[in-house]
Amino acid sequence: MAKVLATPGVYIEEKSAFSSSVVPVSTAVPAFIGYTQRASRGNKPLTNVPTRITSLAEYEELFGGAPRTKFTIEADDISGYQLKVDQASRYLLHSALRHFYSNGGGDCYIVSVGNYGNGIKAIDFNDPANGKGLVTLLKYMEPTLLVIPEAILLEEADCAALQQAMLLHCGYTMKNRFAILDVYNGDKERTFDDEDIINKFREGVGANFLQWGAAYYPYLQTTVVQATDVDFTNISNKDGLIEILTKEVVEGVAAGIVRESRAELIKAEIAKIGTSSTLNEILLLSDTLKVISPTFKSILSDMRDILNILPPSAAMAGVYAMVDNSINIAKSPANVSVGNVISPVVNITNEAQEELNLPLNGKAINAIRSFTGKGTIVWGARTLDGNSQDWRYISVRRTMTFLEQSIKIASERYVFEPNTATTWISIKATIENFLNNQWQGGLLAGSTPADAFSVEIGLGSTMTANDILDGMLKLTVKVAIVRPAEFIVITFQQQQQKS
Repeated sequence: MAKVLATPGVYIEEKSAFSSSVVPVSTAVPAFIGYTQRASRGNKPLTNVPTRITSLAEYEELFGGAPRTKFTIEADDISGYQLKVDQASRYLLHSALRHFYSNGGGDCYIVSVGNYGNGIKAIDFNDPANGKGLVTLLKYMEPTLLVIPEAILLEEADCAALQQAMLLHCGYTMKNRFAILDVYNGDKERTFDDEDIINKFREGVGANFLQWGAAYYPYLQTTVVQATDVDFTNISNKDGLIEILTKEVVEGVAAGIVRESRAELIKAEIAKIGTSSTLNEILLLSDTLKVISPTFKSILSDMRDILNILPPSAAMAGVYAMVDNSINIAKSPANVSVGNVISPVVNITNEAQEELNLPLNGKAINAIRSFTGKGTIVWGARTLDGNSQDWRYISVRRTMTFLEQSIKIASERYVFEPNTATTWISIKATIENFLNNQWQGGLLAGSTPADAFSVEIGLGSTMTANDILDGMLKLTVKVAIVRPAEFIVITFQQQQQKS
């Protein structure tokens, strides 16, 4: 109702000249769930509190550093020694974050479900009864990716249940994020029998909400864990280490390689393994032992190799972020190299990838392969719903989610506005302007905007008179999303000489 003017004078009225705009939502903000060294900001605890960070330095400030993974060592007559990981001390989140940032990662959320020391429990990752783990993300709309690297450290059945819960969370509960999954035992070769790791993964992941997730195989031999990250304190049975290193010296003396006088000095250094306690003593002794003992140097190298075998999900989250930020979300996160990687743990050939990419059940597993002269390349771009023409590709699913969430948030300002042509025109103009920008940015296919998208709204078009009486405002948005050229076929044939 216009204001009644009662006092003589000059009055100014301002009218909006432009329609509202749609603010694009973030597309590559992963939420990582796992165990940390600590979880606090000052005196405020952060356990089971989703916390946004922007760098590895900020992660370490709030959540601490890497775990001290323990090994046991035993003498072996063939190889000299055998190393075995103490699984109760094995945690992956810190290394995963390193790999994420080395592959282009940026902002992300961390959900710490506990500190190091008590082992990994399935209930910690998803505990709806107590509001812990996965369910803590329900109130946070910004994360668009979901990654749980430590799921592979659970029992196989627990890992499968957790991955099903991840897909349920993404595709049913939230519908605004995408799960990146790891294949359980993905460091092993396929056997194509009842114990085949890929077939067991496909069975375990279930049949629901497959379009909301993608899986990658195999694990990666990385360079994330550095030489300074391991020393003799990683060995839990130090007496066993002392015995093996002493035996090396004795054999060196017997073979005439080591003089008696030098052997006594080396033994004296080896004996310090059981007494060194301060950080400086440990670092100094480790450096000394690496010089005087080839076996000790080999042991450290083997420990690094074991710790550097990582599932690819965190690296892929970084790849998603890098591709989104450097190109756009419509570009498939594939045919790009993975950083800080020596090679995939399992070498996959063209023939071996056929069944990974095109299984009868449609549950495609994206291969990470090594190519001569190219390095380690992501060579797959499919969701787990590979039989769906709509949602076969990761980029299509994620682009549609991006459009849906951006338009949804922009449309919230029209809730309770009059359900009239004025409102309809405003909404339509707002959405069309946004989609036109996305078409120009390469997210939508078509030589003209009319080929790329359409927005329908209005009485007799998307609504009936009863809809308006019921307070329903309905609109239909149609978009032609860009799809990847997954298979390029080039035909050659000879032709007759013409001149």
